Amino acid sequence: QVQLVESGGGLVQAGGSLRLSCATPERTSSIYTMGWFRQPPGKEREFVAGISWNGMDTGYAKSVKDRFTISRDNAKNTVYLQMNRLKPEDTAVYYCAAGFSFTSNQPLSGARFWGQGTQVTVSS
Repeated sequence: QVQLVESGGGLVQAGGSLRLSCATPERTSSIYTMGWFRQPPGKEREFVAGISWNGMDTGYAKSVKDRFTISRDNAKNTVYLQMNRLKPEDTAVYYCAAGFSFTSNQPLSGARFWGQGTQVTVSS
């Protein structure tokens, strides 16, 4: 079992920024595709962004493209999600995920491993 630990969530005003981090066990982030999903209140979990094991390929949900940026630092075993120009509709629990495939804007499979989630709340 791979443990993924998210951090960086919180409360922010609309238009603000937050950066989420996902710490992984040593070498995990250099093996697996990593990414972020979110679950808004009362809704299904949805794909946000994905990044390949070497960082060469990324994909984003249409709702966050051009506002969010996913990156990874395999030397630090950490994946990041920089979220800019946040909107109230971005309010959700954000989950780090590992071991799934994706296209430019959607996942192709379920993730093998999940973090416990971190709350992001955007006030209007």
